[in-house]
Amino acid sequence: MQSASLKDYLHLHLIVFIWGFTAVLGALISIGALELVWYRMGLASLAIFGYLKFKKIPLITKPKVLTLMIGAGMLIALHWITFFGAIKMANVSVTLAMMSTGAFFTSILEPLFYKRKIIGYELVFGLLVIVGLYLIFNVETRYTAGILVALLSALLAAFFTLINGKLVKEHHPVKISFFEMLSGAGSITVFLALTSRFDSVFFSLQVSDWWYLAILALVCTAYAFIASVTVMRNLSPYTVMLTTNLEPVYGIILAFIILGDAERMHTDFYLGAVLILITVILNGIFKTRERKKRRLLESNKLT
Repeated sequence: MQSASLKDYLHLHLIVFIWGFTAVLGALISIGALELVWYRMGLASLAIFGYLKFKKIPLITKPKVLTLMIGAGMLIALHWITFFGAIKMANVSVTLAMMSTGAFFTSILEPLFYKRKIIGYELVFGLLVIVGLYLIFNVETRYTAGILVALLSALLAAFFTLINGKLVKEHHPVKISFFEMLSGAGSITVFLALTSRFDSVFFSLQVSDWWYLAILALVCTAYAFIASVTVMRNLSPYTVMLTTNLEPVYGIILAFIILGDAERMHTDFYLGAVLILITVILNGIFKTRERKKRRLLESNKLT
C-alpha cells in the first residue's frame, strides 16, 4: 500500500459525500423506484463499459463466476428498488438511518456466510441497534412502511456485499461492477417487458429528471465506484470504513438543506440514528483490531 496523502483523504470524503447525495437525488427524481433503477443501472453499465474499453480490461469470465456476478447484480437491483422505494414512502432521513444497519446485518450474516462463531460483542452491538430502531419506530410511526422497506434494502445490501467480498479477491472490481450493473438492468428490462411497462410515457421524462438521472448514473454510480477503487489502494480499510459511515450523516444534512421541512424529524429519531451509527463504527473498530491481531499472530508463526 502506498503512503496516503491529504489528497487521498479529501478524495475519499468527496466520494462518500457523493454517495450521501444519491438519496437526495432519489427524492428529487419524479419517476417510480423501478424505472429510476433501470435508468441508473443501464446508464452506469454503459459508462463503466466505456471505462473498461479505455483501460483495456478484459471481460472474459468463467461461467460459474459470471453466474455469481449476475446473481449479485439482481440483488443490487432489488436493493436499489427498495432503497428508492423507501425514500418515496418515507423520506431521505428515515431511509438513510435504516441503511446504517447494513453493516450490522453484514456482521450477523458473516459468521453464517464464512462459517465462523458469533463473537460476544456482536450480540451486544445487535441489542444496541435494536434500541436505536425502537427509538425511531416509536416516534416515526407514520413512516412504518418506509422503515420496513428500508430495512429490507439494508439486508439485501449485506447479502451482495458478502458476495462481492469473495468476488473482488480474484476478479477486477470494475469488471465485477460492469456485469452487476448490466445484469441488474437486464433483469429489470425483462420484468418491464413482461408487464408491458415500456411505452411512450416510460421514456417521456421531465428535463430535470434526465439531468438528475445523468448525475445519479454517471457521477454517483460509475465515477464514485471507479474513484473509490482507486483511492482505496492508498488508504487503510480502517480509514475507509470510518469515513464511509459518514454517508448517512452527509445525506441527512444535504436532505435537510435541499428538501427543507419535509426532512425535519423528532429528537428521538436523531438519538436512534446516532446510536445505530456509533454502534456500526464501534463494530468496525473491533473488527479491524481483530484482523490486525490475527495477522500479527500469523506473521509470528511464520517467523
